Amino acid sequence: MGQPCTCAMGNVSRFIEPVVLRILKEKKKSYGYEIAECLTQYALTDATIEGAALYRTLRTLEANGYVSSTWDDGDGPARRNYSLTRAGHTHLRDWAHLLEALGREMISFHREVVARQDT
Repeated sequence: MGQPCTCAMGNVSRFIEPVVLRILKEKKKSYGYEIAECLTQYALTDATIEGAALYRTLRTLEANGYVSSTWDDGDGPARRNYSLTRAGHTHLRDWAHLLEALGREMISFHREVVARQDT
């Protein structure tokens, strides 16, 4: 893993990065507008994800080698299609492990808070 993990950066608060990676894993190849349409279906929070944040995330993922893109200028306007790289698949697994650990911590935190309210 030559690139630093971006898991702990700003995207963690809205979970844009892992959701985009998951969408690309499922769809194999997708363009920005189609990814944006899927965000609400896969979102891990109810926060609104702005288009600018999506495209910033896609650029960062591509710069880090997790996503590649090609231009499709077939029917209609040209679109940039994104797909997950091998490193992107690994990065998605890293996110899954991080989110699993975060979930355990959140459950522990919740239990501790609830237990203290009952005493």
